[in-house]
Parts: sequence; C-alpha cells; structure tokens
Amino acid sequence: MTTPANSPKFRVVILGGGFGGLECCRRLADRPDLEITLVDRQNHHLFQPLLYQVATAGLAAPDIAQPTRAILSDQDNAQVLMEEVQSIDLAQNSVSTPDRKLPYDYLVIALGVQTGYFGHDEWAQYCIGLKSLADATTLRANILHAFEKAEAAETPSDSSRLLTFVVVGGGPTGVEIAGSLAELSKKALRGNFRNIDPSKTKIILLEANSRLLHTFPEHLGEYAKAKLGEMGVEVMLNARVEEVGEGFVRVPSVTIDTDNIIWAAGVEAPPLTRTLGCELDHAGRIKVQNDLSIPGQSNAFAIGDISHLVDANNMAVPALAPAAIQMGRHVSTIILNETRLMRSGHSDRSLPRLRGDFKYRDKGTMATIGRSAAVASTLGTTMTGLTAWVMWLLIHLILLVGLRNRLVVLLNWIFAYVRYNPGARIITSTRPEPPPSRHDHTY
Repeated sequence: MTTPANSPKFRVVILGGGFGGLECCRRLADRPDLEITLVDRQNHHLFQPLLYQVATAGLAAPDIAQPTRAILSDQDNAQVLMEEVQSIDLAQNSVSTPDRKLPYDYLVIALGVQTGYFGHDEWAQYCIGLKSLADATTLRANILHAFEKAEAAETPSDSSRLLTFVVVGGGPTGVEIAGSLAELSKKALRGNFRNIDPSKTKIILLEANSRLLHTFPEHLGEYAKAKLGEMGVEVMLNARVEEVGEGFVRVPSVTIDTDNIIWAAGVEAPPLTRTLGCELDHAGRIKVQNDLSIPGQSNAFAIGDISHLVDANNMAVPALAPAAIQMGRHVSTIILNETRLMRSGHSDRSLPRLRGDFKYRDKGTMATIGRSAAVASTLGTTMTGLTAWVMWLLIHLILLVGLRNRLVVLLNWIFAYVRYNPGARIITSTRPEPPPSRHDHTY
C-alpha cells in the first residue's frame, strides 16, 4: 500500500457482492475518505440458501435476489461495477476488467465458488449444479419439462427415465433438493396429469459417505435419511459416482437410467485463484492467514467461500453465509482501524499491526427436509422436526435482504404450507435448457 496520510481517498476494491463482500462494503459506509468499488458480474445479491426452492418451483427468482445498486443506493462512498474480473495483480495492487484497471489500497476478494466435479469436468454437460439463479431457473424448467415430456412419452421406459431424478450429494443442499422434489412430485403435481402419476416419480439421493449430512451429528443424518424415506426418496449411501453420461449415472454395481441429474456434491474456486501465485487448497480456495489476509499481501484479503482457514480456535471455517458475514465484518474493522491510523500520520510501513485473528463464532447449522421437518445443530444442542423447521424458517427470513423479499417469501411459504401448491411452476422456454456455463455463476 502506498497511499500517503494526506491522500484524499483510500481506494478499497471489493470483488463479489455475496454475503461477505456486501457486509464488508456496508460496514465501511460512514467513512467519506474511503472510495469503495464493488465489482460483480451480476447485478444482484443472491440469497443462495434458498436457491433450491427456486429450482423446485417453490419460489420465483426475484424472491431471493435484490439489485446490488438498490442495496447500496444510500452509501455515497460506494460505486458498483457490473463487470467481470479478468486478472488480479497483487504485486502492482490492481484489478483488471475488460473495460478498466482498478488500482487499490485495500483489496477484498469475495468471489465465491462454483460447482466442482472432482476432476471430471466432462460430467458438467450432463448435470446441473446449483450455485446461481441461472442454474436454478434452468433446473426448474428441466424438472417441469420432464413431467410434460413424460405425459407425452410413447413407451413406459421413456416415461420411467424422464420421471427418475438423481441427486448427487447428501449434504444440506442435496437433502433439501431431494425433499423438495418429493413434495413437488408426490403432492403439488398430484392430479395435474392424465397419462402419468407424478406420485410414482423416482427420486434417488446418492451419497459417497456412509451417512447423510456428515458435518452434522450422526443422529441428525439418521433422522434425515428416515424422513426422506417416508417421503419416498431412495437414499443410497456409500454410492460414489463412477461415471456420468447422457441418460445415466453409474455407481458401484448399479447403473441408473435417468434424464435428470442434479449435482450437489462439490464446489471449487474459480480459475482466477490459480493465477495469483498464492497457496491454494485442493479445491483452489485461497489459504489465508489468521487475519484473513493473503500471505505476503497485508492489504489483500480473501473472505467467504473462496477462502480456506483453520481459525485461531483451531476450527475449519465452514462455507456458510454466517461465516462469510463474520469475515466481512472482520476485514472491514481492519480497514477502518488502519486507515484511521494512517490518516492521523502513521505510514503503512510503521503501522502497528493490531488486527487480531479471525475467530469464527459457530451459531450452528441446519437443513430442511420437507414440510414440518428439519434438522438443526446449534449452541451445543440439536433439534429435529417442527421445532427445527420453524427455526429454519425464521433465520432464513431474517437473513434475506429487503423487506419485500421477506414478505413475499413468507406469504409463499404460508400458501404452500396450507395448500401444498407452490406458485412458481411456469415454464418460459419451449424446450429443456442445457446446463449453464460454469462461468455464469454469480460471485
């Protein structure tokens, strides 16, 4: 960093408008001597925990997204650029997009992650992940198209293949998608067709480990498995995917014929991290120091899902929204404190390092399975069933950005609970969509 104490502005560049980047930006709002530029290839902040409900026709896309410019419209020291980051030059303190070069005094990388296929990128053409609104809307169209095509299928085998859905990955996202698909097919679509019975839809959840929700206490994974079984989901454990192709998934000893493969099994950092020259983990995430800075770069930070950290409490920080938000707050505090000291006369070379280590405050994890069924592990206690489900609803409503979104989502949930009738089942394309490009994901 080279900004002198009498410089008119400290330039802060934030890459990504997700939970971490947005929280960091907003926490810097009261400092007119900071010039903040937030760069994101999308024009909206996305509430990713509810993407699966968009994908399974429970919510519409605008219900879980908010324009970034609207969120920051009252923050005079921040500007938003809807551009793609092409390169980051840590040595020269600059970020390049197709249209400009952005010099910085502080850099915050919060670019998130994309769907990962464990080294089998060729599988992406046959699967759909769930990391962006493009993913969710494409998946919803393909799910609804599958029922329409099955209604018109000429042979039972064609119909069976179309009405078989395979969800790969038994973590929270996979469990939530499988449960939501079961409710859609066996409840919401019941009686809507004449030639097929949607309740006979086969939903298969594949998990490579010996139990579901392996980051949760074991009995919660057992509860989720039992509940999904009651809902008609077939759970296959120790089922590591060996091959994915057009119309099939192969696991040890079994080949499943299906036209509908949903990938919820892994993530990886965007390729940009591999150009930075810093240490990465196996998924390409940046290994940061305890203050969240990139090693050797005191003025550059990585936060949220794109970062890898075992914190000062010897805890691996999870890729969750609360963790990203806490990271954004930590980095914003560092920037506020250090720029205030530099403004008072300290040079960046003599600046006392009073940053402190980031310590993740684990408030728990939770996953919803279906109507009145969820699991939660929080503050040393675990919950299942209706209590966990209500807690899940309340926390997600609180975390949603924007009053309109909270009200719309709440009303949709109430209507769906009373009527078993999700209201976002409109198909806008005339044919099933191909999987979105892996580079279409939001930051």
